[in-house]
Amino acid sequence: MLEVKEITKYYGRQCAVDKVSFLLKKGEIVGFIGPNGAGKSTLMKIITGYLQSDEGTVYIDNLDIAEHGLTLKKRIGYLPEHNPLYLHMYVTEYLSFVAGLYSLGKSSKERVEEMIHLTGLTPERNKRIGALSKGYRQRVGIAQALIHNPDILILDEPTSGLDPNQIVEIRNLIQSVAKEKCVLLSTHIMQEVEAICHRIILISKGKIIADQPTALVGKNSHTLIIETNIPVKEHFFTSLEGVRSAMEQPANQWLIECHEGYDLREVIFNKAVSEGVKILSLQKKEKPLEEVFRELTQS
Repeated sequence: MLEVKEITKYYGRQCAVDKVSFLLKKGEIVGFIGPNGAGKSTLMKIITGYLQSDEGTVYIDNLDIAEHGLTLKKRIGYLPEHNPLYLHMYVTEYLSFVAGLYSLGKSSKERVEEMIHLTGLTPERNKRIGALSKGYRQRVGIAQALIHNPDILILDEPTSGLDPNQIVEIRNLIQSVAKEKCVLLSTHIMQEVEAICHRIILISKGKIIADQPTALVGKNSHTLIIETNIPVKEHFFTSLEGVRSAMEQPANQWLIECHEGYDLREVIFNKAVSEGVKILSLQKKEKPLEEVFRELTQS
């Protein structure tokens, strides 16, 4: 379990992270999203111990990382945004080097082989890292983050610059290793968040402005999409309390905008029954995550 509690970080007079708190549990993949400069990378560096916070504490299983730094850092795997690698080294050589840094001892060779297989690096294992494509370099970065079998995995833009096929491959890889770990994943690709994250934390100007399950994001829309079996007039809908507007669409469809706090699905269905109109479909119009993101972060 990872707990971030009241973390604050200043760069000079600028507050990059402002009293941020959240909790991650084992088996969760949490999408950490926000505009550029929102404080995402700063907070990730604080969690991993690369930066010190000015205020607040990071706990791993209730242990303070400031007091148990070296012990707890061994339980974290980290892929930074720009994936710093030694380009002159060969893939197997580099992973063996990382295994040595974590003092894996006799299990080093076995873990290197396991990571090469897990991350799909077998065809490229004997190449220099500098000769690899961007997708394979990302795989090497993920392999080094996983080689010591950490409990917590921090991934900063793991699919940045990859083509669609590579994105799907990295996505599947993350999902395959996440079952026994806490995963905090930062990305600007909203489709990635919707595809693999159980929960979304949205940060803007250093503060968390949303924290909820991915499945619920965009569900609080006040717009209904309705299809009837016969044409109806606008007044059929606007006569109901709570209806802000009704816009006719082709093929007996309507977009109904409701006032906040009103769920009129049952009311509209009952009115249709009483007037001999059949409702062929009635659903809430969900907002895409990108639209929710823009609404919450634009000022």
